[in-house]
This record gives sequence, structure tokens and C-alpha cells, in this order.
Amino acid sequence: MRTFDYTIGLFVSLTTISSVCCYFINIDAHAEECFFDKVTSGTKMSLMFEVAEGGFLDIDVKITGPDGRVIYTGDRESNGKYTFSAHMDGIYKYCFSNKMSTMTPKIVMFSMDMGEKPKENNMETEAHHSKLEEMINQLSSSLTGVKHEQDYMEVRERIHRSINDNTNSRVVLWSFFEALVLVAMTLGQIYYLKRFFEVRRVV
Repeated sequence: MRTFDYTIGLFVSLTTISSVCCYFINIDAHAEECFFDKVTSGTKMSLMFEVAEGGFLDIDVKITGPDGRVIYTGDRESNGKYTFSAHMDGIYKYCFSNKMSTMTPKIVMFSMDMGEKPKENNMETEAHHSKLEEMINQLSSSLTGVKHEQDYMEVRERIHRSINDNTNSRVVLWSFFEALVLVAMTLGQIYYLKRFFEVRRVV
């Protein structure tokens, strides 16, 4: 019966991992977008973000607790990951600010993962706690990390592909411009030499 319970727990963990998703938001210039999560004290929270498009690929990040205390702040960051435990019950706020930009909007990918609520330390819980359950929890956390790494790699690949395409377009345009200049110079030299060796008749 215990093996069946652990199997169900593993299935639930894997199902939870498959449902983890990231969000894409568009932040206009001089704008700020905030999100809220209500959690209990001791819950582990992890914020991961990446600037996908816009300007210098930077954004301001700020995490605030229910009591107004600033838990984390970052200026002009391109990507990052910050993990912390809730110090009290209440609503936690995390904001992405593009107020430093004058006209360029930013596209930000982010996800906020919250762990399980802390369990009470009683004799019944300790009796059912086992090594296999710990391994299931570790596997769940590891799979969550792998899923997020895949998402970030996908975003980075898209960013680098966009940079490569822009660079390739500029190289092609510059080569075309150089070819036009070379042709113009060649025609000019031919015309000049033709005029130089032209025999002029004296009337």
C-alpha cells in the first residue's frame, strides 16, 4: 500500500512538472508590470526571468514582501534567478520596470515557482516520512530546473538567431553598397582615361 502511495506521489510530481509554464509580457517604455502571489510563511519561492526582446535586453526587477520590505532588487538585468523563503503569510509582489527606457518596449519571459507549503512537525508526519519520499521531492525539483533551463535556452536561441539575422542583413547590404561604389569608381576611371587619351582636333 505504501509503494502504491509513493507511486501516486511520483505521478503527481511529474504531472505538476509538465504543467509548469513561463509567461511572456510586453512592457512599454516608462511602464511597470507587477504580479502578486499569496503564500504562507516558510514557502519556498523562485523567480526566474529573461529579457527576450527590446533595447539593450535589460530590465529592473523588484520583489517586495507583504510588510513592504524589499526582498530583492536588480537594476538593468538581462536574466536572473532568485530563490527565497516567505518570511510571513501574505501577498508577495514582484515587478518588472521599464521606466529607464525612453521609447523601446521590452518583452520579458518569467516564471514564479512555489514549493510545497511547510508541513507541521508532528509524530504522524515523521512516521510516514521516508527516504523514497525525499528522493521523489528531489526529482521533482530537479525536473523543474531542467524544464526552466530548456525554456531559457529556447529564448536565448531566439535572441541569438535574431542577432545573427540582423548581422547577416547588414553584411549583405554593406557588400552591395561596396559593389556599387566599386562599379561607380570603375566607370569613372574608364571615362577619365578615355577623355585623357582622346585626340583633340585643332581648328
